[in-house]
Amino acid sequence: MLQNAGRARQHGGRALERKTLRFPELMWLLSLLICTFAVALAFVYVDVSIAHRVYGLLRSAEGLEKGFASAVLLGIEAAVALALVSIRITRGHLSRFGEATALACLTSICAYAINDSILKLIFGVPNPASVLHGTRHAFDLLAGSSNSSFPSGHMVLACAFAGVFMRLYRTSILPFSALLLIAAVLLVVGDWHFVSDVIAATFLGISAGLLGGEVWLAHSK
Repeated sequence: MLQNAGRARQHGGRALERKTLRFPELMWLLSLLICTFAVALAFVYVDVSIAHRVYGLLRSAEGLEKGFASAVLLGIEAAVALALVSIRITRGHLSRFGEATALACLTSICAYAINDSILKLIFGVPNPASVLHGTRHAFDLLAGSSNSSFPSGHMVLACAFAGVFMRLYRTSILPFSALLLIAAVLLVVGDWHFVSDVIAATFLGISAGLLGGEVWLAHSK
């Protein structure tokens, strides 16, 4: 009888655990639906009109664009990750913040690589400069390149990094959200990306970061 009661409690605990695990999945699916709807609306009604309105507003930001080029940011993240891994090997341990930083850098690099090597090639959306000079703003499926606009590589890079910290340090959600909002506005106002590019990249990057943080927590336990 005691064994049956123990099994019942164990079964109930597993059932509760399964229910708990479903909630983040449902939230992610709901977020995916909202993001898809927002991207579709922006792509059809907002992208080109805003690109025309902000064209040339940041003509003096060419140096800023070079300073924050993807290759530069990837190089910085790779250098930081390599330094932290070297410290871990030589000293035998890293602080929790050091581990989070290394994880954030590696997650960001991987997310960027997937976006530029796969997603941009699949969707094939021309960048704002091409569209403003006559190219049609449309999906050219399976005919894109790393120079395509959708989703934004810069935004994926930043959001994947931020997503890791958002998962591991809940107090970082508001500061990172503010910084990501500023980055999104600059990417649009600087003629580097459309609004839909930024929305899609934000969802992809943060999803990758949250997944990386969740996997790390499971590994730590």
